[in-house]
Amino acid sequence: MKQSLQIKMGQSLAMTPQLQQAIKLLQLSTLELQTEIQSALESNPMLELQEDEGGGQESAEKNARDNKEKKDEAASDAGEDVQTGNDSSEIELSSEAPDNIPEELPVDSAWDDIYEPSYTQPSSGAGPSDDSGRDFTEFHNSGNYSLQDHLDEQIRLVHLSDKDQYIAASLIDAIDNNGYLSESLEELTDGMNASFDDEELNFELDEVEAVLRMIQQLDPAGCGARDIGECMAVQLSQLPPSDVVSHAKAIVSEHLNLLAGNDFAKIRRQLKINEEQLSQAIALIRSLNPRPGRQIVNDHNEYIVPDVFVKKVKGVWRVELNPDIAPKLGINSLYAGMVKRADKSDDNNFLRNHLQEARWFIKSLQSRNETLLRVGTAIVERQRGFLEFGEEAMKPLVLRDIAEQLDLHESTISRVTTQKYIHTPRGIFEFKYFFSSHVSTVNGGECSATAIRAMIKRYIAAENPAKPLSDSKIASTLVDEGIQVARRTVAKYRESMAIPPSNERKRLG
Repeated sequence: MKQSLQIKMGQSLAMTPQLQQAIKLLQLSTLELQTEIQSALESNPMLELQEDEGGGQESAEKNARDNKEKKDEAASDAGEDVQTGNDSSEIELSSEAPDNIPEELPVDSAWDDIYEPSYTQPSSGAGPSDDSGRDFTEFHNSGNYSLQDHLDEQIRLVHLSDKDQYIAASLIDAIDNNGYLSESLEELTDGMNASFDDEELNFELDEVEAVLRMIQQLDPAGCGARDIGECMAVQLSQLPPSDVVSHAKAIVSEHLNLLAGNDFAKIRRQLKINEEQLSQAIALIRSLNPRPGRQIVNDHNEYIVPDVFVKKVKGVWRVELNPDIAPKLGINSLYAGMVKRADKSDDNNFLRNHLQEARWFIKSLQSRNETLLRVGTAIVERQRGFLEFGEEAMKPLVLRDIAEQLDLHESTISRVTTQKYIHTPRGIFEFKYFFSSHVSTVNGGECSATAIRAMIKRYIAAENPAKPLSDSKIASTLVDEGIQVARRTVAKYRESMAIPPSNERKRLG
C-alpha cells in the first residue's frame, strides 16, 4: 500500500465549552440548578451573589468587611507580603457581641443534673440502655425518627428476657417502612442461630413467632405482618367482637382474592351471609390501614419548586419566572479590578481564566431563564383553554409545534420541558403535561389524549357502582360525542390512569 498525503474539505459541528455549559444548565431541574450555582460560587472567586440594595449602614459595613477579607485573601494567594489586619477585624466583630458570653459554653452532658427525665425506664436486663433513663418520647420531634425507633421504644417497656429482646430487635430491623416483614421467619431464625457459636443458645421457630405476635400488637397495629391478609386480621383482632368483625376476619383470612376480584356472590355463598352483612364487612375492611408503617414514616413527600408562575391579571394571562430558583449572580468588582491585561504571571492568568468562566456561567444562566420563559409563554398561549375550563379543553400539542413557533430545535424544547414545573391556578404541572397526542374527530378536528382521559374519568365517576361502564360502552359514548376512538384505546387510557376494569369496579348497592 502506497502512502500519500491528501487534502479534504468538510464541515463538522464542534461543541464549544460555552455551548456544553449552556446545554447542561438548560436540562437541569430546579434543585440540580441550585446545587450547580452553589458549586460555581464555591469554586470561582469571581462570582458573587448580588444582594438587594438599600440594606442600611449595617449591610454596608458587612460588605466592607467581606471585601477587605477577600482582598486580603487574594493578596495572600498572589504571594504579596501585605498586612492583613486580621487582629483589628476580630476586635471589631467581637465588640458587637455581648460581654457576658463565655468562650466555652457548657455542654448538655449534665442535662439530667438540671432537669429530671420525664420517665425512668424499668430495669429489664436487656442491656446498657436499660439504665440510661432516656425519655422515650424524644424521637417524636426528630427528623430521623423511623418506624424501628417507634417500635423499639415500645418493646423496651415490655419485660422480656435477654433472648426475647434480641429476637424482637432482629424482627424489628427486618420490618420495612410499610410495616411488613421483609424476610421469612425461617431465614431470620437461621440468621440468629448463625450469629452465635454457643450451642446452648438456640433460637426456635416457635419462639421467634411468639415474639412476632407480640410485636404485631404494638402501635401501629399490624406492623410485622407477612402479608396484607395477616396485617388486616391483626387490626381486626383489636376491635370488640361482633358479627361484622367475624365476617371481616373470615374474608381477609380466606377470601381476600375473591374480594380483590369483586366476586361478591361467591363470598356470600362461602360465608352464608346476606348482601347487607357482606356490605358491612367490606366497609369495615376498607377502613383498615394496609400500610400501617406509613403512619410513622412518610418518605414519599416530594416538594416541587415551580420554575414559572402563570396568573390572570385583568383578563390577561401573564407568565413570570420564579425569582427564587435562580439567584442573581454578578462579577466581584474587587477581584475583577486586579486583572491586568499585560501581566502574564500565574496569579493574573488564574484571575483572568476565572473571570471568563464567570462571564460564561452568568450568560448561560441568563440564556436558560430566557428560553424557559419563552417556552412557558408559548405553552400558555396554546393551552389557554385548559387554564380557563380544565383538562377537557386541553388541545393537542407536540414538541415540534413549540420548536417551530420559537425557531428552536426539538431537543432544546425537550430539555426545557423535562423536570420543569409551571404553577397555574389549577395546580402545579410539569411542562410535559401540556404535550399529548391527538385523536381525530368526526368534523375533521383533533382532540388531545389528555382531554379524552379527563372525559373517561368523568364518565367513570358518574357511573352506577352496581353496573359500571365497560370500555366498549365508554368508546361508544365518545363516538356519539364526535370523537373517533376504539375500545382498545379507551382501555389503554384507562390503564394509564390506574383505573381498574368494569368487573373490578363493581360495588354493592
